[in-house]
Amino acid sequence: MEPPQHVIIVGAGIVGLCVGWHLARGGAQVTLLDRDGPGEGTSSGNAGAISAGSVAPLAMPGVLKQVPGMLLDPKGALHIPARYWPAALPWLWRFVLSAKPERVREIAAGMATLLHGAEERHREILAAEGALDLIQDHGQLYLYRDAEHLAKDDAAWALRREYGQVTQRLDRAGILALEPGVAEAYQVGIFLPDQGHCVNPLRHARTVARGIERMGGTIRRATVEALATEGPRVVGVRAGGETLLADRVVLAAGAWSARLLAPLGIRIPLESQRGYHVMLPDPGIMPTRPLVPADRKAFITPMEGGLRIAGTVEFGGTEAPPTAARAALLLEDLRKVYPQARTEGAEPHWMGHRPCLPDTLPVIGKVAAHPGLWCAFGHGHLGLTASAPTGALIAGAMLGPRPNTDLSPFAAERFQ
Repeated sequence: MEPPQHVIIVGAGIVGLCVGWHLARGGAQVTLLDRDGPGEGTSSGNAGAISAGSVAPLAMPGVLKQVPGMLLDPKGALHIPARYWPAALPWLWRFVLSAKPERVREIAAGMATLLHGAEERHREILAAEGALDLIQDHGQLYLYRDAEHLAKDDAAWALRREYGQVTQRLDRAGILALEPGVAEAYQVGIFLPDQGHCVNPLRHARTVARGIERMGGTIRRATVEALATEGPRVVGVRAGGETLLADRVVLAAGAWSARLLAPLGIRIPLESQRGYHVMLPDPGIMPTRPLVPADRKAFITPMEGGLRIAGTVEFGGTEAPPTAARAALLLEDLRKVYPQARTEGAEPHWMGHRPCLPDTLPVIGKVAAHPGLWCAFGHGHLGLTASAPTGALIAGAMLGPRPNTDLSPFAAERFQ
């Protein structure tokens, strides 16, 4: 019998953890490396939504007309500081190009393949770890001011329904039947009964980490400085001044992944879409499910520690400090939905780095030009949702039996 493969995974966010869990279950010897503890980076602060039906890319036809208005609005959901415009423009241009109708359909097909059965994949892991209480199945509710407001999203909802998303349109009475107390300004709702949410993303990540260790894997705090190579082959990583060797390396370092690929000549247009959240331990009102005021594109999610309001998109790189004003906008978003909410005692705002690619599709699978190197990054706003499916796909492709899934739409080579 051949000895188990040793796989180093760079990154212990929820994506890297799910990759590690599936590889460990498949018999691989797994080592995860991250400068933070498991799930303590971006994965700890997500909105908690598990959205298998979110196949529509961020760039839909007509997006070019919307971008100027968003950027000129100081309170808009999208913010790019003037200093960052030169860095952001190439990414934004690729983003606009990906909104062509034929490309949108290709992207949606790829996302549908990746996200199919996402919640079941999460439950597979959590059942094995005795933590099914982390997921609740009460659906998600999108809120619109009126029919005209909803019409702006018709194309995205049509695409979701085409790939099996169940949607229920609600009038004002239907909204109140699900969530009493929602402000009168919201007259139309779209209810997604099949979507769930996680009540504690950090506990979720730590649960997966314990499973990896239970199966013999190792999780270490270490900053990976570079990929180690012998010719074109990736043979390990350099971390903390030492070289760690492995049979395979999986790059799952989120928004920091592209800089580790650059020395290999691989240029990936990966951008950090900085997102914020605010936690209210005692807001005086608690919805049953995530609410999404569509005019603000924020998520209002009930969690174990209180009510989390998460959202906004800010370009600014991975090094600049948080922008307090962006976090403050989230409390305004909450008041628009729940004017009666108490916002006193809000925990200090949090910021994380969503690793986003202009065509929405993450980079998943092996890199043909560099044997031994695999990728699992760029999941953007769907990192939590897509983490468990990504782990299963990587493990199946690496250890066999190979999945009946074509990973070519997610290849790093599509940007070369």
